[in-house]
Amino acid sequence: MTKKDTRSFWERNEASGGMLLNVTMKKYAISIFRAILLFGMCFMILQPILNKISLSFMAEKDLYDTSIVIIPKNFSVNNWKISMYLLDYTKSLINTIWVSLLVSAIEVVMCTFVGYGFSRFQFPLKRFWFFCVILLIVIPPQTLSTSLYLHFRYFKFFGATFNLKGTMLPYIMMCFTCMGLKNGLYIFMIRQYYLGFPFELEEAAYVDGCGPFATFFRIMVPGAKPIITSCFLFSFVWQWTDSFYSNLFLGKIQLLARQVIGLTDKLSIYLSRARGGGNVSVPPALAGAMNSTSVLLIVIPLIILYLFCQRMFVESLASTGVKM
Repeated sequence: MTKKDTRSFWERNEASGGMLLNVTMKKYAISIFRAILLFGMCFMILQPILNKISLSFMAEKDLYDTSIVIIPKNFSVNNWKISMYLLDYTKSLINTIWVSLLVSAIEVVMCTFVGYGFSRFQFPLKRFWFFCVILLIVIPPQTLSTSLYLHFRYFKFFGATFNLKGTMLPYIMMCFTCMGLKNGLYIFMIRQYYLGFPFELEEAAYVDGCGPFATFFRIMVPGAKPIITSCFLFSFVWQWTDSFYSNLFLGKIQLLARQVIGLTDKLSIYLSRARGGGNVSVPPALAGAMNSTSVLLIVIPLIILYLFCQRMFVESLASTGVKM
């Protein structure tokens, strides 16, 4: 055991020629700067959310009261009731859940195949096709909107022309061909992950009699669960909040993100009916409060799903004896 130094701080500082004071001041200065930086970053993230929560519980007269900053004087849940009615919330929520799950599952499965192929196999024009994958990441989807619309609006199949707009078919076809929302990013992430796998694992599997597909499903996929899970979560969240592709293809399916876009017009019609008809202009403050409430109605189910998935993941690890 080492003998404890019983001298005071200033005695030790004097013995070190002032070095102890300098080191201690630098340490605390860095800690304070880090705390201020983290607080500022957290405030930038949380402050808009807190504002939306505050607006969602304000009565209409509180919206015009300049003395109210965050805490409302007249607590009300009318904004939540009206927003849920305008969004047709139950139906839109169910549609958003099953569409997001279906699209995310297809995208992750197909991107896992393609990413593994790019990482392990040689085929003609491999660099060119990977360059096309990078283009999917770089080029914004709005650039392709016109060509995609015309392609599926006048879709030709064995000489016949079909209008596929407003159905799930274009979306499903794009997901199966890795042309869906952010698919280039998922392919790139999975490819990079598989490049880190040692080739000896596959060689050992081939020696044991496994073919390429058996090796992929038995060796590679189980080892890639972290990146596959990450891509699935990314895909699910982006699909949940997407309005571009949804407007382009899923016009007949009510989704939460699409419902929010026309919320002000729906609110105008709602107020017109409530006040006995006539044209009613929606006050900007009320429209902002409704939009804030609608955004919270989109975000809250995502948070609940995330917490549920996290709990299931921790329980599955605990059942296998793995400690977090």
